[in-house]
Amino acid sequence: MLHFTQIPENNGLPNLILRKELIAPSSLIVFGLISVKNPYLIYQNELLKEELQENIPKKFPIDDFTQYAGTAAFLGMEYIGIKPKHNIKQRLYTGAISHAIMAGVVNLMKSNIDIMRPDGSGFNSFPSGHTATAFVGAELFWQEYHHQSIWYGVAGYTLAAGTGFFRMYNNKHWLTDVAMGAGIGILSTKIAYWVLPLMEKKQALFSENFVLVPGYNGKQVTCSLVGRL
Repeated sequence: MLHFTQIPENNGLPNLILRKELIAPSSLIVFGLISVKNPYLIYQNELLKEELQENIPKKFPIDDFTQYAGTAAFLGMEYIGIKPKHNIKQRLYTGAISHAIMAGVVNLMKSNIDIMRPDGSGFNSFPSGHTATAFVGAELFWQEYHHQSIWYGVAGYTLAAGTGFFRMYNNKHWLTDVAMGAGIGILSTKIAYWVLPLMEKKQALFSENFVLVPGYNGKQVTCSLVGRL
C-alpha cells in the first residue's frame, strides 16, 4: 500500500477573492469590459486620441522594448547585488506562469472582441498586449523587490505605465485597451504567486514518496517510478 504524507490544507486561495490587492486590477478590468459597448467611453477614447495625435511629428516606438524591461529586471537584479524574495527556480516558474496566463487571456480576447486600432491597422486592438506584458513585469518586479525598497516597485510600475502611454501616443491603442491590459497583467502575476506554494507542496509530496530508479536489463535502459509502501 502506498503511503502518502498529508498536505496541510491551503488557506490561501479561498481567502483571495476579496483581498485589497485585487481592487486595482479588478477595477481596470471592469472599466475595460464596460468600455466595449459604452458610447460615452468610446467617445472619450476618440477625444484622447485626437489630443495625443495633434501635432505629433513622428512615432516613438520605445514601447516595443519597455514592455520587457520589468521582467528582465525581475530576473536580473539579483546579479547586481539586490536580493529578491525567491530563488531563481521560483522566479522562473512565476514568470512563466504569469506570462502564460496573460498571453492566453489577451489572445482569447483579441480573437473574440473586434475593436479597430486607432490607426486602422487591424481589429485586434482590445486589450493591449504590450501593456499587459509590461504590467506582468511590473508586478513581478514589485513582488520580488519592494521589500528592499518601495521605490523599486514604483519604478517598475512607472515604466509599465509609460509603455501604456506610448501605445496610445503611437496610435496603436485606445485608453480602454491599455487599462484592460494593465489589469490583466497585474492579475495574471498575482495568480502565479498564489499558485506557487501549491505547486511546491505537490512537488515536495512527490519527491518524498516516489523515486525514479534507472536500470539496464542488458538490452534496454529502463526507468521505474517506485512508491513508498
